[in-house]
Amino acid sequence: MFRVSPIEHLEGEISFPGDKSISHRMVILSSLAEGDSYAENFLISDDSLRTIEAFRKMGIEIREERNRLRITGRGLNGLKPPSEPLYMGGSGTSARLILGVLAGQKFRAVLSGDASLSRRPMRRVTLPLREMGAKIEGPADADFLPLTIEGSDLKPIEYKMPVASAQVKSAILLAGLYAWGETKVIEPMISRDHTERLLKLFGGEVKKDGLTNTISGRQRLKGIELCIPGDISSAANFIVLALLVKKSRLLIQRVGLNPTRTGILNVLKRMGARIEVVIKGGEDTEPYGDIEVRNSSLKGTLIEREEIPRLIDELPLLMVCGCFADGVTWIEGGGELRVKETDRINSMVTNLRRLGAEIEVEGDKVVIKGGSLLRGNRVSSFSDHRTAMSMLVIGSLIPGETILDEVNCINKSFPEFFSILTKIANR
Repeated sequence: MFRVSPIEHLEGEISFPGDKSISHRMVILSSLAEGDSYAENFLISDDSLRTIEAFRKMGIEIREERNRLRITGRGLNGLKPPSEPLYMGGSGTSARLILGVLAGQKFRAVLSGDASLSRRPMRRVTLPLREMGAKIEGPADADFLPLTIEGSDLKPIEYKMPVASAQVKSAILLAGLYAWGETKVIEPMISRDHTERLLKLFGGEVKKDGLTNTISGRQRLKGIELCIPGDISSAANFIVLALLVKKSRLLIQRVGLNPTRTGILNVLKRMGARIEVVIKGGEDTEPYGDIEVRNSSLKGTLIEREEIPRLIDELPLLMVCGCFADGVTWIEGGGELRVKETDRINSMVTNLRRLGAEIEVEGDKVVIKGGSLLRGNRVSSFSDHRTAMSMLVIGSLIPGETILDEVNCINKSFPEFFSILTKIANR
């Protein structure tokens, strides 16, 4: 159990480990490129380590040198058959993106995961990959891990995605590297575009026309050097704390400001947050910069369905904000939260109600009435890192003691959470 008490004051200048989404993709594309790539500020977490381990098992040399990773790529066709199943732990990003790579290989591989990942849907990826020619077998018609995949000569497809998902889009684009001709992925809404941006850095080409992404197969990728910007999803925990702890000021340095990831900043500003953003570089690659946050009074808002892909990981924190806002906060179209490491709508609503929040759910719509009298209580992480961190945030804001059943799940994405909190918080 972990006990949380209120924070009286929060101030400082902080930076964050590298973005998790970019860290995964950096390992994958570096492995498929020719020559050495170097990744500075790489996120060392449970999830990203699964991706590293998988490519090491497929013959890629990955070494840590002077606080950066050195990844020696072997080209598109340089991977070796793994001698044992590739264990993904709880990392959905690892599983879905690596499926895209394996679809184009000349060998058979098995992907497995922990109990949480084995409950998450995979048909959204295996369906288009099968359409391209990959042979994939697994429970419920290849909807769940473990999956056995045998790659082949892939054919290009034009795939209209039913749900906006950067993981699905990325898996198809990665498979498209192995197809003869042009593969097109059509999104229903814009999702995060780290794969497309990184492919261009590696010398590849992805054409974008509105919601259509087109990649030509058999491109040659070349190794690069990249300093990965800080993870805005991790930073969001401290942005919310700084907004809601009295007399607080926080400067977050060199954090990722990719416009497909900054939806939370737009929503918070709409709620009245005092946030100043300065872009410092990377406009043509991965934008990064500084964010200054000051204590603010928030008001309720409507978070529309079209905004969800740009802030999906931050929705639990926005639910916390809704509890402290003046008026009502509506969240529409949050159904994707139900197929994360846990059903995050259920985990957040259950916990927030235990703390005294007034919150209702209708399908994928969540309605939060701000201003309720909240007080510490026993809550659960549901073994989910986003839920756990959201409970640590709200427990730092309300009177009484909040007791969280476990916090080890935070290592999945943000092992430095507690060290950063200790640095800037005065309890």
